[in-house]
Amino acid sequence: MTVLSPELIALHLAGTTKDEIIDELIDVAMKSGKVKDRELAKASVLERETRMSTGMKHGIAIPHGKTSAVSELVACIGISDTDVDFDALDHKGCKIYIMTLSPPEKTGPHLQFLAEVSMLFRSEEKRQAILKASSPAEILDVLKP
Repeated sequence: MTVLSPELIALHLAGTTKDEIIDELIDVAMKSGKVKDRELAKASVLERETRMSTGMKHGIAIPHGKTSAVSELVACIGISDTDVDFDALDHKGCKIYIMTLSPPEKTGPHLQFLAEVSMLFRSEEKRQAILKASSPAEILDVLKP
């Protein structure tokens, strides 16, 4: 996963609501140095959530937005210790969050990244390894193909 680095992975998110989690993820994304406007980036993710929740299944949510606040794909991962209601498809709480921000005119890298992380939806073993990870480096190891 070329777009991820340890500083873009946050363990122990403190948020207890969808909005708080998105706020924390935006803060993590800001560490990339590639997000030019925090509020614009957050607005794009919240706007996307109003159309359809990005809470998937198996405790995973993939909040994302297309925004001019970035000029290339920015991705980050957050893990919470407790289930957070993200309006998931299976009506269960989420603990693993994979957020992407991408420029409106570029869809290729965004789709490629989502294809890479999609294996998490298929592998209970990988999901459990991510939840048990004690460092961002361990999470990066789990995500290696």
